Amino acid sequence: MSLAEHFIELRKRLFRSALALLVGAVIGWFLADFVMNALRGPITAIAEQQGRDAMLNYDSITGAFDLKMQVAITIGAVISSPVWLYQIWAFFVPAMTRKELKYAFGFFFTAVPLFIAGGVVGWLLVPHIVSLLTSFAPEQDAAIILAKTYFDFILKLVLAVGIAFVLPVFLVLLNFVGVLSAKSIIASWRWALILIVLFTAIATPAADVLSMFLLAIPMVLLYFAAYGVAWLHDRRAVKAQARLEAELAA
Repeated sequence: MSLAEHFIELRKRLFRSALALLVGAVIGWFLADFVMNALRGPITAIAEQQGRDAMLNYDSITGAFDLKMQVAITIGAVISSPVWLYQIWAFFVPAMTRKELKYAFGFFFTAVPLFIAGGVVGWLLVPHIVSLLTSFAPEQDAAIILAKTYFDFILKLVLAVGIAFVLPVFLVLLNFVGVLSAKSIIASWRWALILIVLFTAIATPAADVLSMFLLAIPMVLLYFAAYGVAWLHDRRAVKAQARLEAELAA
């Protein structure tokens, strides 16, 4: 394809992605109230558990509308993700070699389920995190939280845990392209465990050790699973290299 044809193809993919996002955002607008009610649950729990006034607050006239739009667009991005992810995939696939396509295919269909699983775990952690952080305020103070700040915090937490679950896949990908060896991955296992424990300690309440371990265990297992896949790949690569050298010597 010529450069002009590439731009035409890109425009077509972007238009389809934007159309899917727009349709998803319209659906998200009608689901926004349901999502906000679900997000409001931890705030309601603060009033019940800590015995203080707790509520979401809008600091401007357009604050409620702006937040509902943000929630709708976020829901739209999630709903339309199969469409725009496919459009990205379809645009880059023709330029990939068979080997690159195999790596990209494996990465994509492994990373997406792990990211979703991490997002679900992050969502389950939200009530604990909100309860912990608001408990530092004196008992006589009310928890009046800016709605937009609250939504941004939850979104970042869910994304952070989702990305944390995908990091082992990046290790495998770096190993497959020859940047990182399995030996290097296992050599850093102590640092990996420390970082995982620190992350889970921050993401879970200090008094809830069970939640901390429930989050840390799958992350540790994913790390060592990444090492196992990298070790098998390195072993296969060494055998292939030895076979090639033997053939050349013969």
